[in-house]
Amino acid sequence: MTDADVIIVGAGPAGLMLAAELRLAGVRPLVLERQPQRRDTPKAGGLGGQILELLRYRGLLERFEAACTGPVPAPRFPFGGVHLDFTQLADPPMHALPLPQPLLERLLDERAGELGVDLRRGHEVVGVSQDDAAVTVDVRGTEGPYRVSARYLVGCDGARSRVRDRAGIPFPGTTYPEVNRLAQVTLPDTVTVLGDGDLDVPGFGTIRAGFTRTDHGLLGVGSSPASKVVSLYTIEDETTEYDDDTPMTVTELQDSVRRVLGVHLPVGEPIRLSRFTFKARQAERYRHGRILLAGDAAHLFPATGVAINAGMLDAVNLAWKLAADLHGWAPAGLLDTYHDERHLAGARTMLHTRAQVALRRGHDPAAEALRQIFQELLTDEQPLRRMGALVAGTDIRYPMPGPGHHALAGTFAPDLTLHTDQGMTSVAELMHPARPILLDLADRPDLRQTAQDWQHRVDIHTAKTDDRPADALLIRPDAHIAWAATIDEPADTASPALREALSGWFGTPVRRTGIRGGR
Repeated sequence: MTDADVIIVGAGPAGLMLAAELRLAGVRPLVLERQPQRRDTPKAGGLGGQILELLRYRGLLERFEAACTGPVPAPRFPFGGVHLDFTQLADPPMHALPLPQPLLERLLDERAGELGVDLRRGHEVVGVSQDDAAVTVDVRGTEGPYRVSARYLVGCDGARSRVRDRAGIPFPGTTYPEVNRLAQVTLPDTVTVLGDGDLDVPGFGTIRAGFTRTDHGLLGVGSSPASKVVSLYTIEDETTEYDDDTPMTVTELQDSVRRVLGVHLPVGEPIRLSRFTFKARQAERYRHGRILLAGDAAHLFPATGVAINAGMLDAVNLAWKLAADLHGWAPAGLLDTYHDERHLAGARTMLHTRAQVALRRGHDPAAEALRQIFQELLTDEQPLRRMGALVAGTDIRYPMPGPGHHALAGTFAPDLTLHTDQGMTSVAELMHPARPILLDLADRPDLRQTAQDWQHRVDIHTAKTDDRPADALLIRPDAHIAWAATIDEPADTASPALREALSGWFGTPVRRTGIRGGR
């Protein structure tokens, strides 16, 4: 007997998302968080990328949008000292919500509470051990020490993960000697925002909007004449070690601007103040026996705007696979695909964030030329879209076992508008319960018959859609396509391939004898 099915260490975005997804799958998670209260320091100022689509597929996006602290910004994002400007595209490949991390965590906390998650704040993990059957955790709680056990443990406990260290998982990579300070502040009346977004500072003159490089670092300014709120960003080479729990102050921000540009910039009230260093590190493996890693415990990226997206997507990928194992129907090797798929996704994110390091850290004429050429390339739609998909994480295609897969296999399922006998729906609406789906788009009774032996685990839907991309789609709970039938594919190839995919992802079929096989 264990105290929980899964122990999650850390109640950040990855840990809370994992807990909610596990509850949807009928699993009992226990979340242990060493901090007694949610953090007020906004390590991240927004949420963007593929996770927004996933939240929509869970029916949560409107709730998150309603909680935003301001209007959704124009789709223009920094990339290593240049910008990815999608404002001229009717359908930008990258979106973001202005949702500071404390507010995001509050929403995820509320969601976890609604689903009945056991979350214990002020409970610090001080010891971890595992055997073939369970993981045992020693905890220093609010009322003293105690011990709990579970079938699995997931470390979502951040960059300095104790779980990762106790599991002996190497975390190689690079720490860059730079400190980044990011702020949103109001401006006093003495500072004027000009029509082009430049700042007119008394006693100094004009500070250009965008990025300004000096021998002492980089200053970024984002502002609008319609608003007295300005975004400021500085980068300086430092070797100072800062405690993540020590908040940045307005004075620290102004001192950084003075060192970089040589000007005292008057500011008003702070809306957001955050400080961070950049590291490029990825765990060698995301699983060691019954201990797994997700979020910052598994990877640290040397650029802003991608960590939460990657960490929450880790959680969604992992949750249903853990649930399958705990419910007893997981095919051999299913849980190992978590490492295979998300380590691949992490490496892809590492690729573009390390490229950003190369773009932003150069200060000589050759580096300026590189940035200029790169920015010119981004005036063409195709490379701009490619970069947007890379940053958003929408270009990930998980490797599928076996040969000859449909082009959609391994990709995130498109949100098709569906016409059914019950009325209009969509792929996003069908994914709200986080269950696998066989979506028959061509009225294929042969394929529906093949899937009958998995109907206790896989929901079968028949629908029509305009310009169907395939005759049928087998969609995993994480909204990725496990298999697809080509248009008019013969039954003698489609049905065996579907059966193989169902067995490979959703276990041994259960004959229709009235015996239920779990979720």
